[in-house]
Amino acid sequence: MKSSVRVRVPLLTVAVAMSACASIPADQLTESDPWEAANRSMFNVNVAIDNATIKPLSKAYRKVMPSPVRRGVSNFFQNLTTPRSVLNNFLQGKPANGLSELARFLLNSTIGVGGLFDVATTTGLEEYSEDFGQTAAVWGVPDGPYLMLPLLGPQNLRDALLLPLDFLADPLFHYDVSSVRDRIYGLRMIDLRFRLLTVDELLANSTDPYVTLRESYRQNREFEIYDGDPPEDDDWFDDFLEEEFSEEN
Repeated sequence: MKSSVRVRVPLLTVAVAMSACASIPADQLTESDPWEAANRSMFNVNVAIDNATIKPLSKAYRKVMPSPVRRGVSNFFQNLTTPRSVLNNFLQGKPANGLSELARFLLNSTIGVGGLFDVATTTGLEEYSEDFGQTAAVWGVPDGPYLMLPLLGPQNLRDALLLPLDFLADPLFHYDVSSVRDRIYGLRMIDLRFRLLTVDELLANSTDPYVTLRESYRQNREFEIYDGDPPEDDDWFDDFLEEEFSEEN
């Protein structure tokens, strides 16, 4: 998936979820979230921690760091996920995409100065980001119940169980100097939170931010698994359109 598309997807899915949640019956909204009470509690804890620490840091980061520097930091961290994408593209039977990701990693890590500059995209090499959760989904493993993890946020059971493999595929995980590695992890968290600041306003306008986040996560995850072309739920879409038109009339 191209990086420009990946940035827009969370915003799109949050907006869609805000309109769709009001039209989907409550039993359909909660059938994938049997642990909702515990998840809501963890969501509130995460929000409190975020408001007290990570969010203010990300706002300060946006204010202090020039845009080219922020772009370089984001490129660097995205480049670190490329080896994971290479492996998972091959595991999913997409050798052409895997070779494209390998070429991107080699090009950005050398000419792109360790990934600070996305040279690969300027040469026309598309990005095909994949992880072990997506691979398991392609292999037919069901997603399982929705989970709200401490600090890591929304997941499903399948992806949560496979997170250790994603960590092991991260080159930064194998860097031996822990003092430097931990600081880089901190910067990665701030960079990720900075890129999600725009979503805050959309969630703030939601009547139930927890449900909006859950449904936007699920839609975005499906979008990623199907490489941007998820199957349409015709029955839900027909019901949604019927209700929208009836309200207009």
